[in-house]
Amino acid sequence: MNDPMIDVRGLRKSYGRTDVLRGVDLAVRRGEIFALLGPNGAGKTTAVNILTTLVRPDAGTATIAGADVVRDPAAVRRAIALTGQYASVDEFLTGEENLVMMADLAHLPRRTVRHRAHELLERFDLTGAARRRVSTYSGGMRRRLDLAISLVADPRVLVLDEPTTGLDPASRSQLWDVVRSLAADGTTILLTTQYLEEADRLADTIAVLAEGRIAARGTASELKALVAGDHVRVSFQDAASLDGARALAVAGLDQAETDDKALALTFPSTEPVRAIRDVLEHAETRGLAVAAVSVVKPTLDDVFLALTRTDTRSAEEAQR
Repeated sequence: MNDPMIDVRGLRKSYGRTDVLRGVDLAVRRGEIFALLGPNGAGKTTAVNILTTLVRPDAGTATIAGADVVRDPAAVRRAIALTGQYASVDEFLTGEENLVMMADLAHLPRRTVRHRAHELLERFDLTGAARRRVSTYSGGMRRRLDLAISLVADPRVLVLDEPTTGLDPASRSQLWDVVRSLAADGTTILLTTQYLEEADRLADTIAVLAEGRIAARGTASELKALVAGDHVRVSFQDAASLDGARALAVAGLDQAETDDKALALTFPSTEPVRAIRDVLEHAETRGLAVAAVSVVKPTLDDVFLALTRTDTRSAEEAQR
């Protein structure tokens, strides 16, 4: 019960002289939503391809549900399902026909095929469109059908590679609800995404991959704590007040970022309550019209940039 559903140790992969993975370690528990973040070229796709038995690693080990991806790839494939960035569905078939076809390919007993298809159509709110051709489906409906198809054989591990690419906010939120329900039922989910809000909202654990290594891992709160200090944001009622605020003798204002359109200053502060009090006192003394003040907490965007900026600069310098 305590063994990880996904266990990766010292994973390495190179293409020619390019080291893509440089010793990656991961452990994902049963029923956990684990998000793998990283800039383009960090090695996310290579890691997913190795875990889904599409690529062999050069070194290290990786097991899924106890099966080694190199020594027993067939067992790994029986335990997993992969949903990529774009829906892999047959547009000339209906939603129901797509599910039945996949159930047949998965060798499900004939007596259970229709029942399983209808069960998934209901779960993904596609019953009303079950007998319509997929070519008539919206983008969100296609993604839900694609995810339903991935679950036909009831996989223990679901790999979601950029699952909400191109979806509108409503469809994305609907898909998030489905993913949460799958994890609650015990499915282990490995998620790669470019949407940091998606990782923040969904993931139990987040790992940031940078230049082939895990730069940091933890909960969203733990990762945000890596970025030191809060920021104070002060908005003003007019441009003259904003100009006058730049000269205030408040610690941190010398590092302030100015938003001329919003008439606001944002600056770092280790003591935000004191900084707000000082701003308000100085503003009142000088007759500056303050519209609003707030404390801005670090976001996953801040964490991502802080952890990957150095690696990006190093890569750029190496190419010069």
